[in-house]
Amino acid sequence: MPVTRVSDEVAEEIRRLIVRENLAEGARLPSERDLAERFGVSRPMVSQALRMLSLMGMVEARRGSGAYVLRRPQAMVTASVTLMLDLDHGSVGDLAELRLWLETLGAVHAAGRRPVISPAGAAGIEAALTRLSGATASSSEWIAADTVFHATVVAAAGNSYLAAVYESVHTAVLGYEYDHWVRTETEPSWLSPGTAPAQLGLHRAIYQSVMRGDADGARTAVLHHHAVMLEHLAEAQDQAAAGPRSGRRGERSSGPGKPR
Repeated sequence: MPVTRVSDEVAEEIRRLIVRENLAEGARLPSERDLAERFGVSRPMVSQALRMLSLMGMVEARRGSGAYVLRRPQAMVTASVTLMLDLDHGSVGDLAELRLWLETLGAVHAAGRRPVISPAGAAGIEAALTRLSGATASSSEWIAADTVFHATVVAAAGNSYLAAVYESVHTAVLGYEYDHWVRTETEPSWLSPGTAPAQLGLHRAIYQSVMRGDADGARTAVLHHHAVMLEHLAEAQDQAAAGPRSGRRGERSSGPGKPR
């Protein structure tokens, strides 16, 4: 079985563990060593699985402390979308475009809700942005917080089916964008020191538009974020074409805006 498939299976086992043992948000997962012994795999495979779960915004890995449940798994259709992408890597552009359409739909509807977005929805988006702002010390924390932010914005539109489909597509796109990070824990250039202000600015623009009920502003902000994501995907594609020697192999991720 290919390495990526092993880590896929381990990630699914960890998801099941969270559900089966009813682990609450904020609960600490067993150590990588314990998980490796439990599932009969190597620790590197567990590390990759945890990084994959970070893409989904389910797990947050804190250096020196372990991995924690960020939010509990929900019913998703990620597997089928990921399979399509595996079969045709050329479709990643179409998938990114679909992600844009879905997030635009969610953000515009969240901004245009009348009465305005609910207090709970507003509080959720604000909390997600606050988490993102405080996650610049670790790439794993940043990626997880980023997923939570976008998912929370789309969920504020009030349609659970839209939210579920969006999360599946978003996760598949991130799986491609951060494939090298998952396999090697090598920091992508867009998460290098000094990038935090620009990255946060993209997300604040979405947050501010939704919160003030500006549907046109939300559409523009999501489109701007999408343009930057396309740059990241192009870089990821170049990195994949360059092979396993590309990137700063062996260096640990420090996250956007923080020196190592």
